Amino acid sequence: MTIAEIDLPKAVRPSIAEMPEQRIGAVAMTAINDPDVIPLWFGESDMATPQFIQDAAVTAMQAGHTRYVSRRGITPFREAIRDYTKFLWNIDLGLERISCTGSGMTSIMIAMQTLVDAGDNVVFVAPTWPNAYYAVDVLGGESRFVPLSLTETGFKLDLDQLFDACDDRTKALFVNSPSNPSGWMIEHDQMRDIMAFARNRGIAVISDEVYHRLVYDRRVAPSFLEVAEPEDALFVIHSMSKGWAMTGWRAGWIISPASLGDKMGELSVLNNTGAASFVQHASAVALREGEDFVAEMVDRCRRGRDLVFQRLTALDSVRMTRPAGAFYAFPKIEGGCTQLM
Repeated sequence: MTIAEIDLPKAVRPSIAEMPEQRIGAVAMTAINDPDVIPLWFGESDMATPQFIQDAAVTAMQAGHTRYVSRRGITPFREAIRDYTKFLWNIDLGLERISCTGSGMTSIMIAMQTLVDAGDNVVFVAPTWPNAYYAVDVLGGESRFVPLSLTETGFKLDLDQLFDACDDRTKALFVNSPSNPSGWMIEHDQMRDIMAFARNRGIAVISDEVYHRLVYDRRVAPSFLEVAEPEDALFVIHSMSKGWAMTGWRAGWIISPASLGDKMGELSVLNNTGAASFVQHASAVALREGEDFVAEMVDRCRRGRDLVFQRLTALDSVRMTRPAGAFYAFPKIEGGCTQLM
């Protein structure tokens, strides 16, 4: 029986009653426990969480870090995020801009809850991860999509098309780079133009940067933090899931204007009270001691990317560009679906 065939109570909101089943989830559920199937559906490495992170979690639990903590996250994790940001992008973040959350998706939901009322819209660079625009739908907003174009040199974003999709009810532009699922990566020049447009129009930018370490021609992906002012309406989303193989741990963070820091904490409490205390302690250790593991994962993903690219592009019916980042292949199959969302 599908969701559409179930008689729901009349009190259920239309945006929930009409919410479609996620297609990636439907595919996964057909074979998720089948040992003979190689699972390529979810954004998850086949590498296990490294032992030093597991050990840090055990040590934290044994030290009694199993209780409620500050709604904005424990100080050691927030300080580790501050230092990590300085290490990668040479940006000095005040702790008041950093809030630890119970996952990257929780951070996205918090950003949407901060911005979107019923009837508002959010403009997405497409294709993008469906959970992000489902969050808009749940809040009664409208999701709009501006597709990347596939060229011989890679995916391209038309900024005029992106800006033309905005109107008086647009509350945010959502950019995921490196991208799930296209592997596209935005560069600083387009980031500056997007930030300037958003600033002029009073629109927020939500930048999903969870794949910032999974890039193949440099150490780290460009960040909107590099082109924004501290009090710009910018929300940068991060997760421990990808670069440190911690998908099941449920820990992330959001960087916001300092003036909204307390609101981020309040919304974190309302969503899931933040990541578990011992998980936050382990995440701090991962950020401070995880560079060797990140390098190992990137090298493994690079070899996988090149193999998949070689094999797929050898097929006459397939077009694809070599992904610049993340760990996805997004081929175009001639005669297949061409809608990028």
